[in-house]
Amino acid sequence: MKRRTFLAATAGTSAALALSAPSMALARGLDTEAQLRSWFADTYRSLEAMVPESGLPADNINLSGDKPVLTENTSTTNIGCWMWSTVAAAGLDVITEGEMQRRLTRTITTVEKMERFHGFWVNWYNTFTGEVLHEWPGSGAKVNLLLSTVDNAWLDVGLRIAEYAAEPALAARIRKLRAGIDWSFFYNAYDAADPVAHPGLMHTGFKVEENTLTPYHYGALVSETRMAGYLGITDGTAPSSHYWHMLRTFAPDAQQEMPPKGEWVTRDGVRYFNGHYTYRGRNVVPGWGGDMFGQLMPELFVPSAKLNSSWRTTLTHHVLGQRDHGLIDAEYGYWGFSPCNVPEGGYQEYGVQFLGISPEGYCSNTDRTYVPYGEPMPAPSAYTNGVVTPHAGAMALMIRPKDAMDNLRRIARDFDSYEDGMGFYDSVNVGTGKVSDRMLSLDQGMAAAAFAQVLKPGLLQRPFMKGAGARRLNTTLAKEDFGL
Repeated sequence: MKRRTFLAATAGTSAALALSAPSMALARGLDTEAQLRSWFADTYRSLEAMVPESGLPADNINLSGDKPVLTENTSTTNIGCWMWSTVAAAGLDVITEGEMQRRLTRTITTVEKMERFHGFWVNWYNTFTGEVLHEWPGSGAKVNLLLSTVDNAWLDVGLRIAEYAAEPALAARIRKLRAGIDWSFFYNAYDAADPVAHPGLMHTGFKVEENTLTPYHYGALVSETRMAGYLGITDGTAPSSHYWHMLRTFAPDAQQEMPPKGEWVTRDGVRYFNGHYTYRGRNVVPGWGGDMFGQLMPELFVPSAKLNSSWRTTLTHHVLGQRDHGLIDAEYGYWGFSPCNVPEGGYQEYGVQFLGISPEGYCSNTDRTYVPYGEPMPAPSAYTNGVVTPHAGAMALMIRPKDAMDNLRRIARDFDSYEDGMGFYDSVNVGTGKVSDRMLSLDQGMAAAAFAQVLKPGLLQRPFMKGAGARRLNTTLAKEDFGL
């Protein structure tokens, strides 16, 4: 669906009004700042188009038909994305301060009415009403009620950013909402007598109907899930030692993507294996699957690369690893691998297996060309149906701006992957040229935050850089030494 069709289809709605401004998306000759501003404005317009009167963003928007179709489901992460993107839009003069306040107020009004358990929100709500989803739209399949630790973290991030930007009366309402959030609810305190059952990590969630915490924990440090720990440390509801209990790699004797290098160290009283991998001659602390999302999403808000050179090194090596995998290993000509919509339909985790500790790893192509450790690399032709997602390239702007800018421009230029007035579609099969017909509010929200961070550094990071809680977290991050 092209922009003219989209505007006609949404005429009479707030989305149509918001999309009426002209776009410079692919105009020739734009300098880097102007291009980024254009990309941000268009990306924010796609998010506007996903938000009905409830103020809650749909999980995604389908643009394959004659008119756009919003999904009936939304998640806590999506809501956080909408709030921080709206604050960024005002900070970059895409919308007025007054419009930002109105939009945040509408969203908060609905969030205040949404059912919570133990101070947290379940994963899925109805986009249009804010009611808990008990059946999946369309199929009628039962939805198990889960309080996801990481998804609540992203909602909390959005709430903190909104509170920081809100006028006093609205900020007070947000503080009241946030008063019920206590990250110790998910935290499993370390017990040296039984470190397997009590590892000093966050549970992955809470099963509402079974009234029990999940038996699993978020272990990998360099994953998007670290944000929950960051929030707990900031609030004082999780100890700083939690940071050191998170895994750099598995211990050397554990099954994982490749044998790690490193040594056992002790910091702040916690003994752990300070491991890393080596990929294409660069040492890197792996994430879970080797995707950009896990490595860089927290960096949008907590600037660890600015606070610590060791963090800067590993994130740089991850981005360079993704670049080299796309351009050299697979010879796609493009890069940026992260979970996203499959262009042909569905959703899949994409990444670079050598950059993740999961024994199975994420692959950069839908056909999952996996290379067991120690075996020779296959010919580039083995990587059939490679998929890149622009939100991954957008986040790489924070680390390798020139490389990332060139990559995004080529994705926009070489495929019909950019919708004027709406931004990048979610993904591209670089082998066939097939472009996803959807935009996901999560991925658009990450891209918007990345563009904003490059255009106006610190715009969305202020709540995490000031105050005693921020100092507690940042002091811990500053001590990191990955031994790279």
